[in-house]
Amino acid sequence: DGAAAFDWLAAAKAIGLITLLILAGRTILRPLLRYIAHTGLREIFIAFSLLLVVGIASLMNAAGLSMALGAFLAGVLLADSEYRHQLELDIEPFKGLLLGLFFIAVGMSVDLGLFVRAPLLVLGLAAGVVAVKAALLYPLSIGFGYCGRADATLFALSLSQVGEFAFVLFGVAGSQKLLDRETVDVLNAAVAVSMLATPLLMIAWSRVTQTRLAAGTPAAPDVIDERNPVIVAGFGRFGQVVTRVLRAAGVRATIIEHDPGQIETVRRFGWKAYYGDATRLDLLRAAGASEARLLIVALDDPQDAMRAVRMAREHFPGLRIVARAHSRTDAYEYESLQVPSVRETFGSALDAAGMGLELMGRPAEEARQMLQQFRAYDERRLKELAPHRNDERKLIALARKERENLNQLLSNEAPRA
Repeated sequence: DGAAAFDWLAAAKAIGLITLLILAGRTILRPLLRYIAHTGLREIFIAFSLLLVVGIASLMNAAGLSMALGAFLAGVLLADSEYRHQLELDIEPFKGLLLGLFFIAVGMSVDLGLFVRAPLLVLGLAAGVVAVKAALLYPLSIGFGYCGRADATLFALSLSQVGEFAFVLFGVAGSQKLLDRETVDVLNAAVAVSMLATPLLMIAWSRVTQTRLAAGTPAAPDVIDERNPVIVAGFGRFGQVVTRVLRAAGVRATIIEHDPGQIETVRRFGWKAYYGDATRLDLLRAAGASEARLLIVALDDPQDAMRAVRMAREHFPGLRIVARAHSRTDAYEYESLQVPSVRETFGSALDAAGMGLELMGRPAEEARQMLQQFRAYDERRLKELAPHRNDERKLIALARKERENLNQLLSNEAPRA
């Protein structure tokens, strides 16, 4: 009973100490770090951080706990401050050295003789842990909706190994006689094997995906589990700007992208995008095109964009469409379909022309009015020329006449500015 009471008392002391450190980190550490940061002395900042780690580790050791736990807790406290990114940059030179020393020590602690004496036990433990972690991580990633099936598999494989902190825990367990030496050696060896297995699994997965792409087998589209009033097809540089503006205005959009590399990139930046081909009717239905109010077609390929617009116009008559026109020819086609389009370089070209006029000495107001006149004239002519989009001779003749009319319009407008 006395031993049990002592154990409960030690646990209570440990919990109390950790709680006290967390409270001190929030009430004392942050103002202190802010004061040190205002001095502008990088060396003091680094020295204080190292002192904090050593101090908390020593305090935990004095309380009968692990110094490694104290160092870990100090890192958590520092990471919880607003200066975490500056600290990461400051300790970068030490990071590689200390990490290397840690793994050297870990490698020296692994009993290689176990791979001869009990290879099935070590390899079986490692394989079991990797399989269990991957089996748990895959449905979790799918359930939380952060990635599709391909990305969920990659996520599960990349985190399937046992973390390096297990070496610290097993070391403490061995020193406290909670585990015997033979058990600690087996567990350390299994952890090392699981960590070695991760790059091998990643290489295998990469080869599987490359083989699938080389064979021309497209990856299955993601399961779209949300409904939003807007669907954005294509999340390249054009689609990203449109989506950011919509998001800032409080309008949520379902993003569809057909490039797996682009999907992976935008997800790293916190965007939720679904892999799939927006020219497929079943995918648009799954994205909620029947209930959505607006489809923005921002695909990079002009032919794919035109197919998506024609299909959406045919099967979803109540869905409004805005298309990205890659050229004036595309704009003619969209005009014939009565689909509003935005020429991807038209607006930026007008901005460049306005800057050029101002740099050449034109007043800003005069340049602005000339651009407004040009935009209105060009959009009006686009509607007039759209019926002749397949008659190249007539388009050339009308274009020559258009230049004369435009020169006269702008020359007449400039003096009134």
